[in-house]
Amino acid sequence: MSTNKELDPYSAQAESHNVSPQEKIDGLRAIVKSVKTGMLASRSASGEIHSRAMAPAGPVEHNQVSLIFIGNRVTHKFDEIENDSHVNVSFYDPSTTNWASYAGRARISQDKELIAKHWSHLVAAWFGDLGDGIHKGDQNDPRVAVIEVIPDQIRYWVSNRGTVGRAVDVAYSAATGNTASPGELRTITKDEIQLVQGMTSK
Repeated sequence: MSTNKELDPYSAQAESHNVSPQEKIDGLRAIVKSVKTGMLASRSASGEIHSRAMAPAGPVEHNQVSLIFIGNRVTHKFDEIENDSHVNVSFYDPSTTNWASYAGRARISQDKELIAKHWSHLVAAWFGDLGDGIHKGDQNDPRVAVIEVIPDQIRYWVSNRGTVGRAVDVAYSAATGNTASPGELRTITKDEIQLVQGMTSK
């Protein structure tokens, strides 16, 4: 994605080009770990975009860039993902104003080993035991499924100043006509994602 430096000086100034892929991954993981809950957005067959709060499931492997969620197979989000696998997952930390946005595709799986790997007893609270001997709300419940979000591109912004410093920067820039830049905008490209995924799978 190219930036028109004349018409969008903020992005041009904030975009970081001197950060290694590993530093980008570390910065991204710090945001996700801090926020804990993201907004998963998917598109319905009629075109509406719906978002819902979901917490990524652990464990998270070293340098992992994909996101794993556990959800109820009968909910609308699964219908939407089957209709259009393109999704977005965003995270925002109001205490720092750091944010992250994953753009990619979602893959649905009911693989028992994958579910077992990412299952937590706390997840059971979102399913409930229906008392029919089948839908018990455990990891063997047929409603349980995994959504794996495989990103094509990840963009995130990390503040390099505290609350007061950000406020001063914005106020000064507004008064002088300069462009505020209290943080860095980082992009993890598709090539970098594929490189990291290749290293993780070895």
